[in-house]
Amino acid sequence: MDVKAVFFDVGNTLLYPYPSVSEVCREVLLAAGHVRDIAAIDELMPLVDAYYEDRYREDDTFWTDECETSDVWVGMYSLLCRKLGIEEDAEHLAHRVYEEFGNPARWKAYDDVLPTLERLREEWDLRLGVISNWDRRLETILAGLGIANHLDTVVSSAVVGLHKPDPRIFEMACERLDVRPSEAVHVGDHHYADMLGARSVGMVPVLIDRTGVETRVPAVRTLLGIEEYLGWR
Repeated sequence: MDVKAVFFDVGNTLLYPYPSVSEVCREVLLAAGHVRDIAAIDELMPLVDAYYEDRYREDDTFWTDECETSDVWVGMYSLLCRKLGIEEDAEHLAHRVYEEFGNPARWKAYDDVLPTLERLREEWDLRLGVISNWDRRLETILAGLGIANHLDTVVSSAVVGLHKPDPRIFEMACERLDVRPSEAVHVGDHHYADMLGARSVGMVPVLIDRTGVETRVPAVRTLLGIEEYLGWR
């Protein structure tokens, strides 16, 4: 296989919330005078995650619109506030949490990210990019973390008006780097958005499982495992 480009998902592939979603929520609430124990917030996170998953299953096209994307996240954090007994300021605080995650300092790159990007560029002479269901703040976040300068393109769903797994967003990314889909690899953590989407246009999908719980299909645990997975090593 003649690979000329590798694309990456972002959340749970390149970046994770820092120090955690729960801690960021706790800090925002505390700054507004609402003292809540981190354990209480952690306990509610499965409910918050379920809110997102229900919305995602209902209609995942919200990722193509900045306002709709914001509404989903604000809805999640508003639910958290209400469950913590904060009613009057719930929506305002939810907006504050959403805004906080536009700050690069609230994200951290996994330890293998920069070494992998450097290796793929220097040793294999590959073009590199991102294809992500994300809002318009993604490029600022990647730049703030020192990742953007290792990439040739960043395709964010809310910017281009397309979302994974729509084949068109993958085709657009390949066109930007002047490669055919059959010459590209896409690495991501989500079966539906990443694996199915990439495969639908003929890209080689690579599933990354940062948690080690995936048992259904072959997956890599770190980005450094991509070369071996693809048979380059």
